[in-house]
Amino acid sequence: MYSFLTTENWDDYELVDSGNFEKLERFGQYYVARPEPQAIWDKHLPEQEWQRMANAVFTRDKNSTEKGQWQLKKGMPEQWYINYNYNDLKLRFRLGLSSFKHVGLFPEQDSNWKFIYDTTRRLQTPQPKVLNMFAYTGAATLAAKAAGADVTHLDSVKQVNFWARDNMEASNLDNVRWIVEDAMKYARREVKRGNTYNGIILDPPSYGRGPNGEKWQLENELNEMVKLCRELLDKTDFFLLINLYSIGFSAMILDNLMRETFGEQVQNEELGELYLHDNGNRRLPLGTFFRFSSVGR
Repeated sequence: MYSFLTTENWDDYELVDSGNFEKLERFGQYYVARPEPQAIWDKHLPEQEWQRMANAVFTRDKNSTEKGQWQLKKGMPEQWYINYNYNDLKLRFRLGLSSFKHVGLFPEQDSNWKFIYDTTRRLQTPQPKVLNMFAYTGAATLAAKAAGADVTHLDSVKQVNFWARDNMEASNLDNVRWIVEDAMKYARREVKRGNTYNGIILDPPSYGRGPNGEKWQLENELNEMVKLCRELLDKTDFFLLINLYSIGFSAMILDNLMRETFGEQVQNEELGELYLHDNGNRRLPLGTFFRFSSVGR
């Protein structure tokens, strides 16, 4: 089943406009303008309206494709909180303006958080074990934790794990296992130990570094990582979710890789793209995903 999924019914988030390689978003009461390489069309709103609305604008440094500076209007904080509600799931996230244009949250992941929460609650294991690798600031971690899972949260950046812990405490949750480690090394060790998980969540970057300089290159490492996950995933009561944001990385690659690796374990599968819709009715693509589970939807 191929799906196009978007973020819906979130009072504290809105993609206001996109175009000319930028996007204008509302997080809570604040409006943020930042680069977006896939928004190749024209803006819907005039430039003056962007300037009027934006409380913070990110500008790249001349000699960098990633790093840059934020220009803040008076009254715009560098950190603030927003809420996220879905049925009984109630989370709270701390946002912040980083030097790499990010704010600590990827709103297009809304449908994946809902999948994690709903699927974890339907698993038969009383307290299912969930492993979240490349876990960033922990929204997926908290969705699984709120659903009753025993969660291991792994990211290679210590400061990001501290940020995720802040989100856990703000969401009135506790007892997440925090690990600062290279994901590949950890997965290999877990396989050797014979450990398994009922749920595995993967959101790997195109390129990254482990805490000791270990190199991650998506196209070179993903095949081995998925094979390790096959060994780590419980064979009877399970779900797996993988999400990729990499321009030019087709969803068919995920489809081939997951079916080849997991074979008949792929059940109730869903493949597709995540996007955000702006107020000009344009759809901004922001990644591909593949997910499957033993319990359906």
